[in-house]
Amino acid sequence: MRERKIRVLIAKPGLDGHDRGAKVVARALRDAGMEVIYTGLRQTPEMIAEAALQEDVDVVGLSILSGAHLVLAPRVINLLRSQGQERVCVFVGGIIPNEDIPVLLDAGVRVVYGPGTPTYKIAEEIRQCTTAVSGEITDNLKDE
Repeated sequence: MRERKIRVLIAKPGLDGHDRGAKVVARALRDAGMEVIYTGLRQTPEMIAEAALQEDVDVVGLSILSGAHLVLAPRVINLLRSQGQERVCVFVGGIIPNEDIPVLLDAGVRVVYGPGTPTYKIAEEIRQCTTAVSGEITDNLKDE
């Protein structure tokens, strides 16, 4: 039996028009065997959460260079959770000040990646996240 590929949505929320990094990550994740959906530039949190729901993704990667990460990332996470997508792992990449990283993690972001992060590291951590979440779901079903 063939295992389902990890499905990743890469999104550019807000008004930021720089998408080179998002495209590099998307390509690297495809090369790592994942199914990647890239939403394009200037997406609203609502558009991102709806796309994640429609595409049945395991991971949402937000690329934010605009400085609006403390507003946009928590909004996307809240929308995902309100739609019942608790199992979706959320990653953020971009120019994120160190003092903002704990705030994002507390809001539900799994990992924050800065410039120069090796793409193999991102792929490996996505695999770890989706495996951990799948295990938690299986464990919860056993308890019922």
